[in-house]
Amino acid sequence: MTNSTLTTRDIARELARRYSTMTHDELDVLESVLVPMKFQKGEVVLREGDTCTNMYWIVKGLLRQFYFKNGKELTEHMATENNIVMCIESLFKEEPTRLQIMALEPTTVCALPRHLLEQVAMKSVNIQILYRKILEESLIQSQIHADMLRFETAQDRYSKFVKLQPQLVLRAPLVYIANYLQMTPETLSRVRTSVLLEK
Repeated sequence: MTNSTLTTRDIARELARRYSTMTHDELDVLESVLVPMKFQKGEVVLREGDTCTNMYWIVKGLLRQFYFKNGKELTEHMATENNIVMCIESLFKEEPTRLQIMALEPTTVCALPRHLLEQVAMKSVNIQILYRKILEESLIQSQIHADMLRFETAQDRYSKFVKLQPQLVLRAPLVYIANYLQMTPETLSRVRTSVLLEK
């Protein structure tokens, strides 16, 4: 079954498989909150100044999260299939975000609206667990990225990125990979060459 033919039931099952076991009834409830959405390449999923109300599970495609600083775009996060993207501060403070989310490929997501998810989580321990694990995963990913930038050399950053995000290495434009790893495209080019030579 290709990703494009997945039903909301399939996606509910995949979320349960990844984060928390569920009964048939709990899958029904989880499926009921999923909102399928499609975006063209280059389409904005969430704009700066909007309030993030959803977590986005990527069914197919590639999303980039970025912000502007001193007139430059800085890439905060990128993700492919079977990953979740959200603007966590905006989601929980219910305030406008300074981040943007954009599709880098034609992308299908299932939105999990936070308020609906919280309502159903009140009645189901397994959905509570799913919700908690999604948040834990998001926070851990942010921490890994922050630590990578703080403590690791350019070469180590790229090597870790290749190991943790093999799909992104193949699919994300190099300019965004360089940006995400806080390097110039020229530095990334040199680093990639030296990593390849080491192999």
